[in-house]
Amino acid sequence: MDAQDAVRRARLLEKSIRLLLEAVRADVVTTTIVPAGRARYLGVNYFSRPSDTLLGVIAGLQQMISAEERVSSYLAMSQCAHAGRLLLAEYGADLKRAILRLASELEPFDAGGTRYLLCDVSTPRSAATDTRAERKRFVTNACVYTTFVWGVELGVVDENELKRLLGRDLAQYKTDLLGLFGRDGYIRHSLEGRAGAPASSVALDFVNVHRGFWDLNDASERALFAATTDLIIAEPRFRIPSTFHFLVSAENPRNKMIHKIAAPAYQGRSSWPTFNVEFADRMLDYDACAGSETYRACAKGILKDIRTATEVHGGYQELISESGLKYRTWAYQGAVAHSWFPRFLSVWRRAYGTPLLKWND
Repeated sequence: MDAQDAVRRARLLEKSIRLLLEAVRADVVTTTIVPAGRARYLGVNYFSRPSDTLLGVIAGLQQMISAEERVSSYLAMSQCAHAGRLLLAEYGADLKRAILRLASELEPFDAGGTRYLLCDVSTPRSAATDTRAERKRFVTNACVYTTFVWGVELGVVDENELKRLLGRDLAQYKTDLLGLFGRDGYIRHSLEGRAGAPASSVALDFVNVHRGFWDLNDASERALFAATTDLIIAEPRFRIPSTFHFLVSAENPRNKMIHKIAAPAYQGRSSWPTFNVEFADRMLDYDACAGSETYRACAKGILKDIRTATEVHGGYQELISESGLKYRTWAYQGAVAHSWFPRFLSVWRRAYGTPLLKWND
């Protein structure tokens, strides 16, 4: 990446984050922004008000503000960080209002004589896998926790304000979520319906966001992560045969009717490189914190197969079918997810100790 490319990327990121912040200011926190003509956009939500897009806005601001911490001499990085701080100052009150509203919307859920707080007790809410129609999902509620934590870290909201709304501090809130979704010794992806066989009760999206929910320095969290990971690795239905491409779930999920017709395996028996990359990175986190080499070989296998798929298909795919091909249906013709490729490169370097690409060559 040269200086001009760094400038272009920084400006594009600033423009995108400002657009999303304007939506937050207008009280339209949307899952997806769709272009609808020159300077016109529509917000689309699959379910009720999303829990992950607010997290995405905060993550974007974090990325901008931390840009100058990168090992780079580009002036664009400092300019990007400055622009991020200006956006935070301009829209901080709007973000605070949205975060506090999210906290106030959590609903009580009683289980085993304990009262928990979830964002999706009565209706599904959008999350990192936003076409799954289940309620009481782990990844959705983990995204909410991460939103609160990152909001506090950015200085957008004070933890005591959240504590008053939640009736508990954030540490206890997280402990509650792990205790609820991990009560069987692994992370169950949804509490809706009867629990089935363990391999049918987990989903790859439990790996969640980068530097977000999981703290694998904690022994109890490591145990839950390892138990869930081992279920996925051991179950053949979770994998495209003869590869390290892991599917989102062993079975196709409950979907809305439109998704059953148009893209039935979109969030089920298909492989998302982005989730696989995060899976690999959490594996590396586990080994680093446990002082072991338990999952490194599997993590490297995941990344190697994503590289192969990228080369074979001529681009970094949004998702791959259970037969190892581009995911295509009559309504969905697949997508090349260029914006996710740099994250793959970062994790590759961590796993292999050397960069996959040398930009100056």
